[in-house]
Amino acid sequence: RPSDEAMRSFDVLVVDMQVVGLRFYTYYITMLRMMDACAESGRSVIVLDRPNPNGHHVDGPVLDMKYKSGVGALPIPVLHGLTMGEIARMAVGEGWAASCDLQVVRCRNYTHDTPYELPVAPSPNLSTQRAVYLYPSVCLFEGTVVSLGRGTDKPFEVYGHPDMTGCLFSFTPRPTAGAKHPPLEGRLCHGVDLSRMSLGEARAEGLTLKYVIEACRNLGLGDKFFTPMFEKLIGVGYVREMILAGASEAEIRVRWADDVRRFRKLRGRYLLYE
Repeated sequence: RPSDEAMRSFDVLVVDMQVVGLRFYTYYITMLRMMDACAESGRSVIVLDRPNPNGHHVDGPVLDMKYKSGVGALPIPVLHGLTMGEIARMAVGEGWAASCDLQVVRCRNYTHDTPYELPVAPSPNLSTQRAVYLYPSVCLFEGTVVSLGRGTDKPFEVYGHPDMTGCLFSFTPRPTAGAKHPPLEGRLCHGVDLSRMSLGEARAEGLTLKYVIEACRNLGLGDKFFTPMFEKLIGVGYVREMILAGASEAEIRVRWADDVRRFRKLRGRYLLYE
């Protein structure tokens, strides 16, 4: 939370941040904290809205709030299909954030189905449009022993581990500007290269568990494949349990389908774009 001195230094908070449409992409959490502070201090909030490059997808488990953390703060799916302005409206409307003097400056000529390629990287490790599209699925490796390419020139476009077998692709994580001490630093990792996937295919993919499931079965580590971070990212406990029990992705998806349907109805109240 900002200090009282910081809050006294401005009259209006202007929010202009590019998000990529994921519950665990945390810029929205910063915005919500500032909205709470502005409500307490009587400051106005103006959100300069930006397109969500993954806004055509609403998918994944809704966060079980017992896993609330710095990478997940609201009971929304992994892919929420909202812009920053819509998240702000929903958070106030549902009482998840304090009611403040909120104004959203809308995007022109935009719908959630409109393809949008980011003019600049939203963060150092999301350096390509393909990485932005693959992020919902590949980021789940942050909650496992597998490297997702931090410390390479293709973060979120490759994944691997020293003990994975049957792989033709390999890489070695090294310190970079965006990853000074990447997981599995200096170790030769065998794995999968997704960087040749077409942008159209990557955009259509949304959230898939197939990469995590395949890597888990390849390594054969059982529960040691996962770390506690996995639940914080996926938002529920049953996904890990079902993967370890041998469930297919289709079987796991059945568990979150009703929650996504309910969220879509809730989302409809706060949409600014079709």
